[in-house]
Amino acid sequence: MQSRSRILEDVSQLVTNAMGVAQGAKEEAETAMKGWVDRWLADRDFVTREEFDAVRAMAQKAREENAALKARIEALEAAAKAG
Repeated sequence: MQSRSRILEDVSQLVTNAMGVAQGAKEEAETAMKGWVDRWLADRDFVTREEFDAVRAMAQKAREENAALKARIEALEAAAKAG
């Protein structure tokens, strides 16, 4: 009976070790894939969401400033024609 228990312990240990190796291989594969995807995206000159949002905010601010300047110019031209 003792040898049977020892065999079960050995099998259990073997399965536990195999699961640890499989987990390590999974993590290594995920890391490698993430690195590959990051490099692929960097090679394509894609922008991050943060960069896109920052440029969009700058463009919106520029449009607002242009509208304000246009209104000011129109007011100055109207005043020049009236005066």
